[in-house]
Amino acid sequence: MATNILFVKNMVCHRCILAVRDILLDLSISFDQVSIGEIHLSESLTKEQNELLSTNLNQIGLQLIDNRMNGLVEKIKQLVIMKARKEVGPNEHKMKLSVFLSEQLHHEYTYLSSFFSSVEGRTIENYFIDQRIEKVKELLVYKEMTLSEIAFEMEYSSVAHLSNQFKKISGLTPSHFKRVGSNKRKLLDQI
Repeated sequence: MATNILFVKNMVCHRCILAVRDILLDLSISFDQVSIGEIHLSESLTKEQNELLSTNLNQIGLQLIDNRMNGLVEKIKQLVIMKARKEVGPNEHKMKLSVFLSEQLHHEYTYLSSFFSSVEGRTIENYFIDQRIEKVKELLVYKEMTLSEIAFEMEYSSVAHLSNQFKKISGLTPSHFKRVGSNKRKLLDQI
């Protein structure tokens, strides 16, 4: 029996998965699997179940996506976040972003890129850079690594390259950001 898949916007971490599982259990909605951005249902939802699920998800900052096209944009975002934060396997980590997305989503990158740009008003590459900079901000706030170590960890060609990109995106130098700290960070779903 084929499962029904629901797409969920802003579902970007393991805690989100746990929260969605709890909601599904509370609402007695049977499911096969919950993964980042997706709920695999055992059976179709009634209109009432769909409304209850949507309401409960909205209360925790998540949102059901009503069509496959918006689902594709969310899937692209989730994969970009995973790649930018280095939360992929070693083989996927070595791949170029375009190859990684094409293989994961089974579409040509040119299609994914133009579709994403038309819906989001910016490129996948720009979104990827924003995600990398947010990861750099996180590492700066932790104050456990030097800027050189962060540049190496995030695979920038040099500290200067990281600093230039950081200033271009955030408007601050990394050292100034380190002083002002976490109040300048953005939530992942607001990037």
